[in-house]
Amino acid sequence: MKFYRVYIELTSGCGLSCSFCPTKTLPTTTMELGFFESVIEQVKPYTKEIACHVMGDPLTLSNLSCYLDIIAKHGLKALLTTSGYFLKKHSYETLFHPAVKQINISLNSFNKNNTALRFEQYMEPIVALCQEKLRHGREGVFINLRLWNFDEQRSESAFNHRLFRYLGGVFGESMDIEKLLQNYPKSLRLAPKILMHFDYYFEWPSLDNAFYGDGSCQGLQSHIAILASGRVVPCCLDGEGVMALGSLHDTPLHTILTTPRTTAIIEGFQCGKAIEPLCQHCSYKERFNPQSREKEACKRS
Repeated sequence: MKFYRVYIELTSGCGLSCSFCPTKTLPTTTMELGFFESVIEQVKPYTKEIACHVMGDPLTLSNLSCYLDIIAKHGLKALLTTSGYFLKKHSYETLFHPAVKQINISLNSFNKNNTALRFEQYMEPIVALCQEKLRHGREGVFINLRLWNFDEQRSESAFNHRLFRYLGGVFGESMDIEKLLQNYPKSLRLAPKILMHFDYYFEWPSLDNAFYGDGSCQGLQSHIAILASGRVVPCCLDGEGVMALGSLHDTPLHTILTTPRTTAIIEGFQCGKAIEPLCQHCSYKERFNPQSREKEACKRS
């Protein structure tokens, strides 16, 4: 069993009042450094990349560099995913740590959170990060500006037009959002190793969602996730641990990954069957259905 990526939640807290976060009412849990290193030692046989995120924002941690030191010590690479609000908490030495391979910044978090920041105040540290990369040739790091807010109603159209005008002025690019929506590329290059990545809104899995039935998913195939509490879950979207397969505080990872329940989930997905109730109420797996992808393409054309 070999995964492409392991998601490790350093902290479950996002540090924001968020209008769409499904775990916003949960208490914040932070993975202690010593335990984190034991987790890294266990996941090394399964991955070369640690995505430091499930729900919480790793940049809320003042000692983020200590976690990155541990990742580097074990010869792995880190991917940081952040709302962008906490970039100023960290030096460029931390953000461009030798362990960091990619920084993902969710731009659509701005108009989904209740903060006193103006749009320009939010964007300034993000742009400064990009300029620092270009100015000092931080060649090993990708910066991925995510805009995952497209929908058929174009509900975020005003924000997206404003964002494109702003970034077009910064990077000297002609950024036509109408043309983008017609062609719908997955990404747009702004500068060397600085990209905008586009996608549609998705529904967070919940047992309260509609019943979607069977299907295949990449959980336990291309990735696994480990929550700040130490619980192992099959999917990076299960931030509440509904499908917890076990805890690394009392069970080794290799044991958790070979239990009958884990095996049943894997074999189910291989046959197009969603074994777990949460998976049956998850619409995200439709993205791995060729027929659904074809329908989505027709909607956009």
